[in-house]
Amino acid sequence: MKIELKNVFKLPFAEQEKFFKEKLNIPTLAWDDLWKAQHAKGFMVAGAYKADLLADFRDAVEKAIEKGTTLEEFQKDFDTIVDKYGWSYNGGRNWRSEVIYSTNIRASYAAGRWAQLTDPEQLEVMPYLTYRHGDSRVPRPQHLAWDGITLPADDPWWDTHYAPNGWGCKCRVIGATKSEYAKAKTAGKGDAPPSPIDPKTGEPAGIDKGWGYNVGKASKEETHQILESALGRLPKDLGKKLKDEIKNRL
Repeated sequence: MKIELKNVFKLPFAEQEKFFKEKLNIPTLAWDDLWKAQHAKGFMVAGAYKADLLADFRDAVEKAIEKGTTLEEFQKDFDTIVDKYGWSYNGGRNWRSEVIYSTNIRASYAAGRWAQLTDPEQLEVMPYLTYRHGDSRVPRPQHLAWDGITLPADDPWWDTHYAPNGWGCKCRVIGATKSEYAKAKTAGKGDAPPSPIDPKTGEPAGIDKGWGYNVGKASKEETHQILESALGRLPKDLGKKLKDEIKNRL
């Protein structure tokens, strides 16, 4: 029986679920209250500053990850939560709910895949990684140009270019064998392309502001202590509670 790739991509798996379950809820006012690698250890929804509100969003996202629910199903939970708390948010309902849903689904998927791709047994068979451009009606030129780039799994390029690389980015990374790497070299895709910094974003050109990090690598290498710098603006009681929780996770 033929199984469509789009359906396989939606299936949850243990590494993806583990990544999300290990996050701590961090109330925030703005999207950049958590920065880069902090997102690998903290769950946030911009503007969700009340702990109960954030917890309900966390439950809705976790359900979407574990059960592979659709955006439309998540939006029903989104509407219920908004009505329950009278939450006022920026942007339209469809856009806001999709950002919460897609960002968390894709980031958790990418983190889980990194854990699989860099497993020692996997690396024995596929010691290289290949960048694959995601389907898009309006392709981002740089992302499209990166399609097929194949490099060793420990190449520094992946520290900033491991997908997703921006809001709504559907690109992904897959494992590659030595023979596939050789073919990529022949095709001119076996070396890291230049990565000039875009002065507008502070990131390599083609990567959205705040997205120039490897969520999977951060998940494996960082501890929850990376979140401590984000706790100073919280109410003292909540900040202390989260600090204690961070200590318990060390």
